[in-house]
Amino acid sequence: MTDKLRIIIAEDHNTVREGLRLIVEAQDDMEVCGEAGDGRAAIELARRLAPDVVLMDISMPELNGLLAAAKLKRTQPDIKILTLTRHTDTAYLNELLHAGVSGYVLKQSASTELIRAIRAVAAGGNYLDPAMTGKVFNSFTEKRGKLRGDTGGEKLTERESEILRHIALGYSNNEIAEKFDISVKTVEAHKANSLKKLNIRSRKEIISYAILQGWMREN
Repeated sequence: MTDKLRIIIAEDHNTVREGLRLIVEAQDDMEVCGEAGDGRAAIELARRLAPDVVLMDISMPELNGLLAAAKLKRTQPDIKILTLTRHTDTAYLNELLHAGVSGYVLKQSASTELIRAIRAVAAGGNYLDPAMTGKVFNSFTEKRGKLRGDTGGEKLTERESEILRHIALGYSNNEIAEKFDISVKTVEAHKANSLKKLNIRSRKEIISYAILQGWMREN
């Protein structure tokens, strides 16, 4: 029997936190290993317990979810953070991507969406609530042609597309190299060529491109 996924819930409203605990612990492969009511407590718990996933509300006292996520990623770069919020503004999503979170789920979505997201980020991928997809498309309307690969004749090769897709899903260069049986330097070269062709520079833009391509779910 495999070990259960260990989840920390960071949410300042007791009733919501209790509801999240019930949803998570109803899964045979998950358990809540800690709870926090503010951002600072969430950071301390994550450092002490080393969970598989931190489920982080954005709006919390002491230290909000965005700042707490950024601090955690600086000290524990491999930690998986899934943010939970009512905000549908893409500005929040952009800031969270900059902070290094692995997923973004809306509180108003079904509980099945939350569970799907937890499993995705625990496996090393990224997850965007489907309800946000249309907003992301609209926010990148001006870049849409470029992000789809219309780069004045320079198209991504099949291998470049595959590597960029895996980067967006959260795989490391080493993991990609092993998967495709190529060197890490070759992975880095394909990535550099892809970013140059698409005229994009940041992780946020790679994920935005992946969203437009429909790559953000592995299955």
